[in-house]
Amino acid sequence: MTPLIQAHDLNRSFTVNAGMMKPRQTLHAVNGVTLQLQRGEVLGIVGESGCGKSTLARMLLGLTPASSGTIEIDGQDIARLDRRELTRRVQPVFQDPYSSLNPRKSITSIVSFPLEVHGIGTATERRAKAIEMLERVGLPARYADSSPGQLSGGQRQRVAIARALVMNPEIVICDEPTSALDVSVQAQILNLLMELRQEFDLTYVFISHNLAVVQHIATHVAVMYLGRIVETAPTATLFEHPRHPYTQALLASVLTPETGLGIPDMGLGLSFPDPLHPPSGCPFHPRCKHRMEVCDSQRPLLEDDSSGLPGEVACHLYVPATQHENALS
Repeated sequence: MTPLIQAHDLNRSFTVNAGMMKPRQTLHAVNGVTLQLQRGEVLGIVGESGCGKSTLARMLLGLTPASSGTIEIDGQDIARLDRRELTRRVQPVFQDPYSSLNPRKSITSIVSFPLEVHGIGTATERRAKAIEMLERVGLPARYADSSPGQLSGGQRQRVAIARALVMNPEIVICDEPTSALDVSVQAQILNLLMELRQEFDLTYVFISHNLAVVQHIATHVAVMYLGRIVETAPTATLFEHPRHPYTQALLASVLTPETGLGIPDMGLGLSFPDPLHPPSGCPFHPRCKHRMEVCDSQRPLLEDDSSGLPGEVACHLYVPATQHENALS
């Protein structure tokens, strides 16, 4: 079966200023990412700030072109798709509902704008469709002529979701869609997204720092570190049997309500690696408590391991010893 979304060896580099009197340097924001997602699945992407999650999301949306590699939707390279065709099939829900909506437009104007761009229906029909979608996401018709400034954060995010779904897309890219909201509102929005997924047969790419949120909504998880995917697995497998030391550290960082435990120690140190000067070999080895000699010079590939668990991991701990010997010889 052809995956609905497939990315192969995806790379995106930026040239950035390194400081006064210093030459510009290359930042590899996304570095060799390969992933695929079947129709109806939810791929959760997790990792520390700066690991490339949002850049990857913008690439999947076609907003940031790839430096190299390909992204395909139903076997079609998005670089060859008409822009309108791509936006009809893939829509975003961004992190900040306060900045993703035009403050000078009414709610119905915002939601119906994609229909207007694609020339669908009359003005009256577009307004009716917008109100119908607003009601489906939990906003009564009385808000139709309000402005974004008159709504709460949770209500604005509902507007953003309605705008994303008004064209009946196949894929929705959710980039931290609940992180700017109160905890009680986060749960409402997550439950809404899960209901809409079932109703409209949606496929989500869901980016979040919140591991509990990802565990709740995702069917599969990809863990990113310094622009690379270091582990992928079905959600239950990844949370019950994390393999990569970085994944284990992320799960160990989750706060619990138990008294007396204090702040968890991930064992990663206080500093974050410099993405402009990534380490040789395995990018995680300077922070890894399982570091071996081979880690310093040989970058592990993302592949199946001998444990028999579903998913892939990029770690020398799961490579047979004979391969270690060959790599060092």
